[in-house]
Amino acid sequence: MLRQDMVGEATRLTRAGRLVEATTLLQRMLRGESAPEPTSRTGQPALIGQEPSIIDAKANAVEENNSPDLARAEPRMLRELLDRTKQRRGFCLRAATERKRLSTSDIVPDGTRFIEGTYSNAAGSRAYKLFIPSRDQDRPLPLIVMLHGCTQSPDDFAAGTRMNFIAEEKSCFVVYPAQRSEANHAKCWNWFRAADQQRGRGEPSLIAGITRQVMRDFPIDPDRVYVGGLSAGAAAAAIMGNTYKDLYAAIGVHSGLACGAAIDLPSALVAMRQGGGSSHRVTLGDGPRVPTILFHGDCDTIVHPSNGDQILEQSVRAMGLLKRVDRGQVPGGHAYTRTILSDASGRGRLEHWNIHGAGHAWSGGNPAGSYTDPKGPDATREMLRFYLEHSLPQR
Repeated sequence: MLRQDMVGEATRLTRAGRLVEATTLLQRMLRGESAPEPTSRTGQPALIGQEPSIIDAKANAVEENNSPDLARAEPRMLRELLDRTKQRRGFCLRAATERKRLSTSDIVPDGTRFIEGTYSNAAGSRAYKLFIPSRDQDRPLPLIVMLHGCTQSPDDFAAGTRMNFIAEEKSCFVVYPAQRSEANHAKCWNWFRAADQQRGRGEPSLIAGITRQVMRDFPIDPDRVYVGGLSAGAAAAAIMGNTYKDLYAAIGVHSGLACGAAIDLPSALVAMRQGGGSSHRVTLGDGPRVPTILFHGDCDTIVHPSNGDQILEQSVRAMGLLKRVDRGQVPGGHAYTRTILSDASGRGRLEHWNIHGAGHAWSGGNPAGSYTDPKGPDATREMLRFYLEHSLPQR
């Protein structure tokens, strides 16, 4: 079976709710193997006995999809797929639920607040946690939107990135939208669904709605609002930067994928293993790209490092930027290559941190949270530094 035929067959199987067979077929394709011709549903399964791939470190049990057939797939099949894949080497790090209980000191500095909120619109509702800094609230402050990865929570993500501690230093608000398990079994943002890649619809409308609600209720500088995330959250952040360029002044993408890198489960699996194909890219709007900072480990086995390069390509299109490459080494930690793309005035518009030897984890993060690599460089500090160098253009 030819490669394009295998992708088509995997799509057909997915829409029929046959996720185990679909993911196994894609795994065969990515290994360069041929596949047997598809059998009827009543016949002996042609792909039995192979371990399937998964959509993220834990994002393998998708319970909602823009395909009605997939939405009706049996929960038992999804649970079996999760059980069969979660122990595969290279695909599963320590889950957030397996870690010790977080303490308040892991999440917020003394003298600050971390409050709960909820936002609802026609697309549904999402809870969130908001970090409120201790000082300088008599003037409008920047707001950082942080989108967690699969299986994570706002508390876990805040502890792992230590964003609240750096935000306290810089006097910034930070909001952490929380994905619901009812929307995705593994609490992944549904970045791979076409319905969740559009302005004013689905999850982008919920994330933007949370952002605007915080801006309305607290002293936020509307020109200094930013969004970033890890893994599935990073892919969602890339979508937000494309669909809400009037809301976010810069975006941060850690171990993520370009906006539109996938439009369904089969294309998501391909994108994560080898990078998204151009046939899956959404149409980008007019005007300049939102300033973007990227972090990706070159040993990432969950989201292929080429996805970071594709985000750069997507952002650089039609922008005449100057390129500079720096190399460095964290003492006792990872070496890295930083590519900086600047406009004619010398202002950095894009940064790509290629972290040598790092996997699928937040660079420089705190081990109290899940999916962190303390060996650096410090993605949180560098991301916030990049954010604060940018503001929305004058309207």
